[in-house]
Amino acid sequence: MPYTNPILPGSNPDPSIIRVGTSYFLVTSTFEYTPSAPIYHSKDLIKWTLITHAITRPSQLQIQTPEPGGGVWATTIRYHEATKTFYVIAASFSRYRPQDDDRVWPRGFYVKTDWEGMFDASGDSWSESVVLDAVGFDQDLFFDDDGTVYLSSTYRKHERTPVPAGSKALKDFAIHICTLDIESGNVTSAPKLIRSSNSGSGVSEGSHIFKRGKYYYLFTAEGGTESGHSEWVCRSESSPFGPWEVGPVNEVNPLFGSGVGHEDEVQNTGHADFVQDVDGNWWAVFLGVRPVWRDEGQRWEESVFVLIGFDVKGRETFLAPVTWTNDWPIVNARQRITLTVDTPHLYHLPSAAHVWRDDFTGDTLQLGWYRKNTPLKKDYTLLGSEPSPSPSQGKSGLRLHGAPYTLSTPSCPTLFLRKQTARICTWETKLRFRPDSVNVEAGTVVYRDYYTFASIGIRLAKSTETEPGSGVAVEQEERKRVIRFTTHTHNTGVPGQMWGCVSVWILGGSWECRGGGGALGW
Repeated sequence: MPYTNPILPGSNPDPSIIRVGTSYFLVTSTFEYTPSAPIYHSKDLIKWTLITHAITRPSQLQIQTPEPGGGVWATTIRYHEATKTFYVIAASFSRYRPQDDDRVWPRGFYVKTDWEGMFDASGDSWSESVVLDAVGFDQDLFFDDDGTVYLSSTYRKHERTPVPAGSKALKDFAIHICTLDIESGNVTSAPKLIRSSNSGSGVSEGSHIFKRGKYYYLFTAEGGTESGHSEWVCRSESSPFGPWEVGPVNEVNPLFGSGVGHEDEVQNTGHADFVQDVDGNWWAVFLGVRPVWRDEGQRWEESVFVLIGFDVKGRETFLAPVTWTNDWPIVNARQRITLTVDTPHLYHLPSAAHVWRDDFTGDTLQLGWYRKNTPLKKDYTLLGSEPSPSPSQGKSGLRLHGAPYTLSTPSCPTLFLRKQTARICTWETKLRFRPDSVNVEAGTVVYRDYYTFASIGIRLAKSTETEPGSGVAVEQEERKRVIRFTTHTHNTGVPGQMWGCVSVWILGGSWECRGGGGALGW
């Protein structure tokens, strides 16, 4: 019976997965949004529930004024059976400008917890961060049978080939590995380069290592996460240091049959992790993009990264079956990744309109609310948690306290967001706001980053009148509230092209939203 992709809709890129007993745990990237490292739980790989976040406290990580796309990249989740400990390992970028070959390489770090902590919705059970003394991103932990801990990560090659400015090869990312003292975070061997892509982009990232039978397997995301993204596999009989044998091209590599073309309803597939279910079947989870369908030409949009045709949902988590031939993994029988996958091992979860509601009646926010960056102080009140709310404010609600930052500043505005999981949706909220200045505003927003959003807000109107006797036109504040619609986009410098434009149509009380990697909030 076919199951439906994606298994985690909305912005859930770079998935990493483990199974402990009969439970599956999966983590995805959050970039500049907090809390970071959302952890989902499932018993069957189909129905997933957000249960906690691994990074919730400023003492674990401070994300302040990163550039869009900075913050926490490609978290990996692993379980150490000997100590019954869960680890989430990551890195956080503050500066990333690949077009200028300008980056501040982050140190990785990990946090850990036990079984009970995995189900602590507050995230308080996760440890403080243990910082690694090796730079890089897309870190992966591998616990070998002899107790050795290996750290693989991505960073630039030490010996670089000169290339012209603007070239994709400016990234020249490669996979490096070393051994690690897990308690201190100190590396215990010199890093060794073990995989450098020959796919033309010079990019190898997103490494994951595990052992099956006599082989160690190294999985890498290659080609960059835009058009041309792919997944490759190598294997070694010796050790995680190699030597590594690359899987046969066109027989094994690249692992996914989806590319970028008018026939592909799922595109940009890659950055995969692998898990064996309780019945011995293998599965891959990976990121992908659902492109926009074009009625003209009856085709799926191509080059979706350039046009941000990922739509408002961003990069999502997909699932595909894995079989083994000659000790090589074969994903989805080397067929294209589709929105429905027929397999006897899983089941179809009927799709229905997803309805979500939050009345803010509890003592804490529901899981699934996100902030841009790490708030420097608490800037909200849950009215239902106050000891004696006033009759005028009611018994529930979310009170937002004003802040000096607007939606277009790099810092942390008073802004609460939820991931948008469908391209077309209805978003409703009630707002009570009495502005006392033309310089303040409250409202609701479709938000991608501080360059790209569309908001509807309430503020005082300005009027221009002539001051008596002076003939000088002056602005005066009118004591009436107005609704203001604002769009803010970042010009790419390419004529006729805007980076991640968001458009909003107000049609009979509903919103149709289009744009890049969006979220809804206020």
